[in-house]
Amino acid sequence: MHPQYQKALKLRLTGKSYGEIRKSLGVSKSTLSLWFKNLQLPLFAQKILKKKDTAGRQKLLEFNRRRTRVISIENQKTRQKALKEINSFPKNTLKLIGAALYWTEGYKFEKQKGTPQICFANSDPFIIALFVRFLQKVIKVPKEKFRMAIHIYPSTNEKAAIKFWSKVTNIPKNHFRITRQISRASKRKRLFNALPYGTLRLIISGRQRCFQIQGWIDVLKRESGWK
Repeated sequence: MHPQYQKALKLRLTGKSYGEIRKSLGVSKSTLSLWFKNLQLPLFAQKILKKKDTAGRQKLLEFNRRRTRVISIENQKTRQKALKEINSFPKNTLKLIGAALYWTEGYKFEKQKGTPQICFANSDPFIIALFVRFLQKVIKVPKEKFRMAIHIYPSTNEKAAIKFWSKVTNIPKNHFRITRQISRASKRKRLFNALPYGTLRLIISGRQRCFQIQGWIDVLKRESGWK
């Protein structure tokens, strides 16, 4: 028998935790767990251990809450500092941002049949608003040239979706149409009301506009340094 067994047993029966016994005798928690896995503790010892366990949990929860608050404050400070670093868009920034957005989110011109069109879809109103600004400010697309399709889901309110995206883009409501092209796979995976206003797809005609964007994308590809 281990020389510390009797001392450990005595401490355990008085309501000492494995951590307290380990600290006092130097016996590992795994050894203590093996020794006392079938030990029936007296009621008073069970109450003591339960009280300690509750106190320990509360202490851990409070520690996690404090840490979460500290991290949240730190994150906000980092974000605010980064925000102050860019007070305004330097020349050509909006042009490159629009090209990068289309490069990642737009429907690729080389995959289109016939005359290429600018086709861009997203559910994030900030991304949509920024891309619309790019089209209007950089490529000079007038409002009457915008065609909008809102892909909605069974839980989507059509009028609310049109009103929302019209406000985001500042494009009149009569430029929007509703589509319900949802696959069976998407229906199974899509959370109820995950996208309350659906996904907006905007379409702009104009072959030269497409090749303008493609040229700016080529600049970004060149800057990657990869050949």
